Amino acid sequence: MMSRKMKKRLTNWFLNLLTAALGLTWATVIIWGFVVSFRPENEPLGRGDVWFGHTLTFANYLKAWSLAPFGIYYRNTIVIVGMILLVQLVTITLAGFAFAHYKFWGKKWIFFFLLLQLMIPAAALLVPNFSTIRQLGLFDTVFAVALPYFGSAFGTFLMRQAFLEVPSDLVDAGIIDGCSWWQLLRHIYLPPAIPTLVAFALSSVTWHWNEFLWPLVVTLTNRSRPLTIGLVRFTQLGEIGARWPLLAAATITVIAPLFLAFLIFQRQFIQSFLHSGLK
Repeated sequence: MMSRKMKKRLTNWFLNLLTAALGLTWATVIIWGFVVSFRPENEPLGRGDVWFGHTLTFANYLKAWSLAPFGIYYRNTIVIVGMILLVQLVTITLAGFAFAHYKFWGKKWIFFFLLLQLMIPAAALLVPNFSTIRQLGLFDTVFAVALPYFGSAFGTFLMRQAFLEVPSDLVDAGIIDGCSWWQLLRHIYLPPAIPTLVAFALSSVTWHWNEFLWPLVVTLTNRSRPLTIGLVRFTQLGEIGARWPLLAAATITVIAPLFLAFLIFQRQFIQSFLHSGLK
């Protein structure tokens, strides 16, 4: 009979093989887009000929940058993502601290209704959010794109759970020593919650970098449009369909910063999610 050690080794080999196959399947789309972006535009894609062309060229990238102001799109996207992240880190930290540390009337119900927001589809909020933006006179601005995301129910939940893991004896010791609320937050609650903050920051940056529907509704000109909205124009260039090499080059231009950041800092990314308990 097969030994227990051999069974474990075969199981590990099978799981590794399955993981590699799933990873390759997921990566095929990105690899295809990267390869096609270097394909000459005058070589149409056909059955059995959807990968490399006869030559490799950077012309698609140069043309993409000439057709769209990617410099402005990058600036807008970085400003939007950075603004949202900075405000969210403050709001979710303070909200999580309030729900974890203080006892007040109706806390459970308030937290319940806060989490209830996670079940509301984003599309259902487009009309009221758009109406609010128009009344505030913020239409077609970078601030209008970022404003609805300054609070995060998901982030508040994460920080509350992280703060609840802090030993109560440590908190009591800080109170006895005369720590104010912000000293408790700064020196006792925040240090063990840093991995959770990092994990949430990664999720927030990725989500809002790729956000499409809300910026499409609330922006009108290039002065406030992010990368994802600028990418739309490349789907409208061809009379009979998308020009795939050019569209692939524009897409790679949009996703390249996040992709490179993950390749460089993948160990830190994975460790932050593992330590935070975020799956």
